[in-house]
Amino acid sequence: MQLFYNADLNSDDKQIQFSKDESRHIIKVLRKTAGDQLFITNGNGVLFTAEITIPDLKKCIASIISKEKKAARPYKLHMVVAPTKSNDRYEWFLEKATELGVDEITPIICKNSERKVIKADRFEKIIMAAMKQSLSCYLPKLNAAIPFSSFIEQSISGQKFIAHCEDDKKSAFKSEITPGSTVTILIGPEGDFNSVEIEQAIQQLFKPVSLGTSRLRTETAAIAACHTVALINEV
Repeated sequence: MQLFYNADLNSDDKQIQFSKDESRHIIKVLRKTAGDQLFITNGNGVLFTAEITIPDLKKCIASIISKEKKAARPYKLHMVVAPTKSNDRYEWFLEKATELGVDEITPIICKNSERKVIKADRFEKIIMAAMKQSLSCYLPKLNAAIPFSSFIEQSISGQKFIAHCEDDKKSAFKSEITPGSTVTILIGPEGDFNSVEIEQAIQQLFKPVSLGTSRLRTETAAIAACHTVALINEV
């Protein structure tokens, strides 16, 4: 099964026209022709089945023959992760988090952040590709990068955690997660959160947690958190 993505597709549409690049991929690479079926999602949980009617290299058109609303995960996960010095590592996090299951991602700029600018367009493409590869019909939301101090002042519902490396008293993350809940977790940069940021988070009722006994890289810690939440919510 190959999954395509079209954000503008809605339940009332009767047909879909693919872009020039997608049309070429469908006809030239996948060797699809009239009558072949395609699967498309709008990223909002709907899976559309369509049948090619005009197999044109520049403007492939397909008729929608069915649609199905896919069940959402029983939990919500918001990963708030500082950009890494290496873009490749952050992109790896985005890809794997999307595959594991995440609803929202916010890059935060901290005092110890070495990278303060992100490539939002590229990040969006990586998330979209990972959604299609994992055959998910839900596209995670990528928020604009925001300073830590600004993010922490927002009203955030659900369970709130901060994972840091200081030797303060911390709970095991896995023991604090309530299945079926909304979870927000802060992951710092390579230099970790500083003590002021940790205290600010605690004052805003973020619970300090540990992701294990090893010192993890930013992107590894983020994926460990994603995986832990997914496992706790398995049925």
